[in-house]
Amino acid sequence: MFEITRDENGTISLQGRLDASQVDTARAVFNQVTESCKIDFAKLSYISSAGLGLLFGTQKRLVDSGGGLTLVNLNPHIRELFQIAGFDNIFDID
Repeated sequence: MFEITRDENGTISLQGRLDASQVDTARAVFNQVTESCKIDFAKLSYISSAGLGLLFGTQKRLVDSGGGLTLVNLNPHIRELFQIAGFDNIFDID
């Protein structure tokens, strides 16, 4: 199961498993992001390469226009995945 929500401050919260079967759902939300925002990973238990690709594409688009994503509340497993992939050098991770 996967859920994605956006609050009144623009923070996007991810919950469950972001895998290839859920990327289109997430893409619909991320395509609406036009300025810097936070992505809350507190309730995300898994992210696949398809999910990483979606985040990377969004980050690239935002950086090109002077913005970017800040990733918050990554669990240790997902944080390690970002470090191994070198994404900790691409994203602002709190």
